[in-house]
Amino acid sequence: MTQYTFRLLNVFAEATFGGNPLCVFDDARGMDDATMQALAVQFNLSETTFVLPSDRAHARVRIFTPGYEMAFAGHPTLGTAHVVRDLLEAGDALSLEFKAGVVDVTARDDVWTFIAPHAGMPNTAPCTLPDAQVAALLGLTEDDLLAPPLWVNTGADQLLVALKDPAAVRRARPDGARVDIWPPSSLGRRTAYVFAFDDARPGTVVSRYFFVKQGGGVAEDPGTGSACANLGGWLLAASHDLPAALRVEQGEAVGRPCLLHLSVDAAGKIGVGGRVIELGRGVINV
Repeated sequence: MTQYTFRLLNVFAEATFGGNPLCVFDDARGMDDATMQALAVQFNLSETTFVLPSDRAHARVRIFTPGYEMAFAGHPTLGTAHVVRDLLEAGDALSLEFKAGVVDVTARDDVWTFIAPHAGMPNTAPCTLPDAQVAALLGLTEDDLLAPPLWVNTGADQLLVALKDPAAVRRARPDGARVDIWPPSSLGRRTAYVFAFDDARPGTVVSRYFFVKQGGGVAEDPGTGSACANLGGWLLAASHDLPAALRVEQGEAVGRPCLLHLSVDAAGKIGVGGRVIELGRGVINV
């Protein structure tokens, strides 16, 4: 029997029980893929990460959902960076190796920012479903759409659905009975990131991220860093004025308020940041 230590953290959290939960195994040497997947199922969080040595970065990180491994994800990047800084006493600038590539991460105290692993303009593609059908799948009408839904990939491809106002974002009610027609990503995930600019609060975006669960039904993620990075890609694709700096609010509807900081500089470099709070540590026997 082998013991492995882990830490529990909340990412994009402005309060102890806000943010998106994460479990980080801080030394996964000797652990095989099946064990990593089983531990992700055991903890049943949106993602669990496993820290390993790297010859390209401060650490190599593998990310597992309860169903599969991911090449990159946002809140696991920031939470794992918080742990690696403590483990290696690496200071406030470090790099992490993911399957999607090496990602640079920096901190100001406990507010962490990653640079999206893309170069130049992000990959984009139109949605294959008609606009009205996408809106209907979200419990909305075509008139709620600000622009046609767009696939964006700055590290993980997701469907971005821009809405006209925050009220439409809050009104969204995905149709769990029709998940079979949701368009899948390259990884086979069926997701939708809906967002709107808040004209009453310039520089603020209200967002929600929906995903189809294994076995059916639709769930909502509290805070999604990879989707926030893709929002930066959406700004680039839409020829938005640059540089841009936005506060992105997510998680209100599921009682886990998250605050994400999005920046896109004049060269198109996308940064996503948020506060990380460590809640506790433990040991598991495998």
